Amino acid sequence: MSTPELIRIVSRDSPMALAQVERVRSELAALHPHIRTEVVPVKTTGDKWMGDLAQVEGKGAFTKEVDAALLAGDADLAVHCVKDVPADRPLPAGTIFAAFLERDDIRDALVHPAGLTLDDLPQGTRIGTSSVRRIAQLAASHPHLDCVPIRGNANRRLDKLAAGDADALLLAVSGLQRINRPDVITEILPAEVMMPPIGAGILALQCRENDTDLIDTVSGLGHPDTYREATAERMFLHVLQGHCNSPIAGYAKAERNGELSLRACVFTPDGKTVLNAHEWAGPLDPPTLGTAVAVALLRQGARTLIDSIAH
Repeated sequence: MSTPELIRIVSRDSPMALAQVERVRSELAALHPHIRTEVVPVKTTGDKWMGDLAQVEGKGAFTKEVDAALLAGDADLAVHCVKDVPADRPLPAGTIFAAFLERDDIRDALVHPAGLTLDDLPQGTRIGTSSVRRIAQLAASHPHLDCVPIRGNANRRLDKLAAGDADALLLAVSGLQRINRPDVITEILPAEVMMPPIGAGILALQCRENDTDLIDTVSGLGHPDTYREATAERMFLHVLQGHCNSPIAGYAKAERNGELSLRACVFTPDGKTVLNAHEWAGPLDPPTLGTAVAVALLRQGARTLIDSIAH
């Protein structure tokens, strides 16, 4: 194997995305000190559009321009948040995931200027979030709270909170950690209270599939347990064929003894119907586990529920 001298890394140009690239550069430097890296920032449709993501291809809006730069040869390696990469369709032809980095915190955090916890928030408190997953779960568990749409990167959302556009925010713990703002966290919500999105806390490295030397070079950054978790979760979402307006949540967990489990839910947008499934892999491989959990939810009526939601 011949290692490349320079790796051009493409990513969204938001502060969080660039912080994620710095993590990759740091880990690459530790593994291959002689390799130089260069950042190729791009602004994606999802970063420019502040309305309903369903109107701009859903979550694919955060990856389309990054994928294009990779396929055009303008960059060699793409860094993605797995939660933003659509799983209902294959990766763009000619590309593969070369590695999944060790998973960060999967949980959501409440940010409240006065330090109140979720259970202490008074009726009518405006929670800033545009996530259908969060909205549905809040509707089920805290129906006295009001969700108000708020989009943009985490820094921008914090600015909107300070400007009074919302009374509190729900944000990913991992995202706040990546931009060095864990100080704003009022409460970290257990996954049992606010189930995370598929792929939460995972960074993936995407390459052109014929760049075998590069794939071999960056594969050393991969984390085996995270690979198993991501594979199970993405197969689950692929089989379920959810769209960007589908309130779907779930996470796989690789235990120290090697056991792998996957817990997942499908909600109606108003949170009044919740379908649950939880399976342990046993002899099943990660893709089969993801399929089994999806089938368990489909048997409960998930297909009808998902198809009834406008998108």
